[in-house]
Amino acid sequence: MKSSSSSINSSTWEHVDLAAKLADLKQDNYNTVLTLSAMLELLIEKKILTLEELESKASAIDKKLESMIFGAPHPKL
Repeated sequence: MKSSSSSINSSTWEHVDLAAKLADLKQDNYNTVLTLSAMLELLIEKKILTLEELESKASAIDKKLESMIFGAPHPKL
């Protein structure tokens, strides 16, 4: 019975570890988005770029990435 208890305990700790890693990733993502948002607002406020230029570039990058992702050959099942 001890091995079963040990197995459950190990599995539980794996889940705790995974949840902690996910929380770290969420925090890192939040910090990245916050920094990027601040930078973009400053660039617009300082008239280094316009919101229209930013939206246009974001749209162009999105279309390019989308075509790369969905246009790439996929293995046949």
